[in-house]
Amino acid sequence: MSTQQPAYTVLARRYRPQSFGDVVGQQHVAQALKNAILADRVAHAYLFTGARGVGKTSMARILAKALNCPNAEKGEPCNQCEMCHAIATGGDVDVMEIDGASNRGIDDIRALRANVGIRSMRTRIKMYIIDEVHMLTKEAFNALLKTLEEPPPNVKFVFCTTEPQKVPDTILSRCQRFDFSSIETHAIAQRLAEIADREGVSVTAEAIDLVARRAGGSMRDSQSLFDQLLAFGGVEISAADVNQLLGTAGDERLLSIIDAIRRGDRAAILGEVDDAIHAGVQLGNLLDQLVNVYRDLMIVKCGAESVELLGVGPSQKPRLLEVAESLGLQTITTAMQILSETKSRLSRVPHVRALLDLALVRLSMLEDVESLSQLVTELRSRPAGTVLNVGAARPAAADPPQKKNPEVSPPADSYGAPPVIEVGDEPSVADEPAPVAQSEAEQITFTEANRERIWRELLSRVDPTVANFMRQATRTAVVSSTILEVVFAPRGQFARDMAQKPDQMRKLETCLQQITGDAIHVRLVIDESLAGPSTSREKPGAAAAIVKHEFVKQAETIFNATVGHTDRIRKS
Repeated sequence: MSTQQPAYTVLARRYRPQSFGDVVGQQHVAQALKNAILADRVAHAYLFTGARGVGKTSMARILAKALNCPNAEKGEPCNQCEMCHAIATGGDVDVMEIDGASNRGIDDIRALRANVGIRSMRTRIKMYIIDEVHMLTKEAFNALLKTLEEPPPNVKFVFCTTEPQKVPDTILSRCQRFDFSSIETHAIAQRLAEIADREGVSVTAEAIDLVARRAGGSMRDSQSLFDQLLAFGGVEISAADVNQLLGTAGDERLLSIIDAIRRGDRAAILGEVDDAIHAGVQLGNLLDQLVNVYRDLMIVKCGAESVELLGVGPSQKPRLLEVAESLGLQTITTAMQILSETKSRLSRVPHVRALLDLALVRLSMLEDVESLSQLVTELRSRPAGTVLNVGAARPAAADPPQKKNPEVSPPADSYGAPPVIEVGDEPSVADEPAPVAQSEAEQITFTEANRERIWRELLSRVDPTVANFMRQATRTAVVSSTILEVVFAPRGQFARDMAQKPDQMRKLETCLQQITGDAIHVRLVIDESLAGPSTSREKPGAAAAIVKHEFVKQAETIFNATVGHTDRIRKS
């Protein structure tokens, strides 16, 4: 007669907490429930909220055992009696666990209401544990309200959910709420080490730390991964086994990629990624790990000593400090943003490898963002009218040879002298052109004779956008020793208005001062006499009537515009 082998029980069930002290990382909840039991102040309904796998349902079972165990001491169940065993295995008829996802309708809640009033068969307290309670329908919640508010004295409810925001306020107000926190990595690692000892398996500390970090604060997830690892690795398990099983990169490979990005060695970056793929690393996992490594760099750069590392192990902290000091906080945060945006796009594109390569090459091309931020801060802190010399970083160059034609000025981006930026009320690093210092011998006297030459020089130096507007002018005139008048035809009204904006006028007058050496004001005017003959077939006075129409005046007010000319629309 053959004997049947007992079914294997997974680690998460075999090492499920059986007392309040066994629930890792939730001491605040355990202490509150024990005190309530000892003081006989147990509420009729509790709401346990938190991420998956942090002990919500296990805590509800322990509470049921503590309330019904005949041998309980100091609020803790004995875990030896028949009552404790029945509740722990889910076989007790008076402690009912209900899956809210599959029993979510109003008929299910009506059946529950019908059974609530039935006296318990074995236990002192009858308990209903509803898991994922947020999955109940609106009608089911409404049917539960009255029973929840005034249950029989021997009935208790425990609701467990990962999404408390989906539970109606009418339910929340009738429950005592306990928020379960994510479990710290070192606490998960300690528990996994205990399980490894009980299982008689040799697991390195680095491997346990990798599994604990991968679990993301969930004890159940860590035990499921560890169970898979024990089946995969045999009796001796290393960090390489964990990386191979999970499809992740090791700490050394991650730091090698970060170091290549810091050096700007793009060939090394792409080579490391290629080697990682051939070693079985999943691209999504690699991107997640790189985000966590940059997060660790930000943590160490900010000096947060007590915050746990997520990307690499604690032994790599000195190396992280070295990299963080060389990169700077601004560069680190910018890199995190680029990688996060890439991660959000991975699920929407088929070319995942190309997207990852692009993101890493972009990281290697990041300039010193820290220095740029300091420069902008210094520009904003300086008073108006001062100058800031930013030419120290420019390479020195020999003086350009003298031109044979003395009327042609040197190019605007000549390296003959360091550029200066005039700091105004609203400095702009990207839009404001850097003025070029000009000696007195190169300056052009502001006279009518030199007007055309000054005008050509002005158009060549000013911002291209402003120059395009100014080229639509019909003529220029030297009105006085300090005023240059630029005349537009009525059809150039838009160009005149755009060029007359304060920031554009400031650019024009700044360039004129560089060219002439004097403070010259620019005046932009419209010459109505330059209006061309009307091409419409309107009767005399029709255009004037249109301009005076009420709707036209409203349009002029709304758009801050004037009517240039009118045309009759002809039917085809």
